[in-house]
Amino acid sequence: MPINRLEHVNVRTANLEGMVEWYGRVLGMKPGWRPPFKFPGAWLYCGDQPAVHLVGVPSQPKTDGLRLEHFAFSATGLSELVKRLDAEGVHYAPIRVPGSNELQINIHDPDGNHIHIDFSAEEADASGVKAQEFGMTSPT
Repeated sequence: MPINRLEHVNVRTANLEGMVEWYGRVLGMKPGWRPPFKFPGAWLYCGDQPAVHLVGVPSQPKTDGLRLEHFAFSATGLSELVKRLDAEGVHYAPIRVPGSNELQINIHDPDGNHIHIDFSAEEADASGVKAQEFGMTSPT
């Protein structure tokens, strides 16, 4: 399973509009298409790539540190990854993204950092990996 590239970063914020404005003003990133998730947010694009995903939360996380919720990779080789995760005893949650039907394999590293690895809908369909639709109130 080759890792192709870093997909995006996801940041929780209680200042969604201000963050969208800042990323646009300071970094030139434009908001664009985002799946119809059941929680507020915005995707900010670098060219045609949605590179920063903002998730609106009712209050700012109570920490002085990093506010990164997860990082993601796009990849190929879904069946191989699932076999490796099973063999290693790594818990994973396969979730379909509404609107695109891509498949996310959600895992956590030993420090508890959330990572998802994204596979095309075509590869997901061909693999037979069972998944739930993304319907949570916020990503885990």
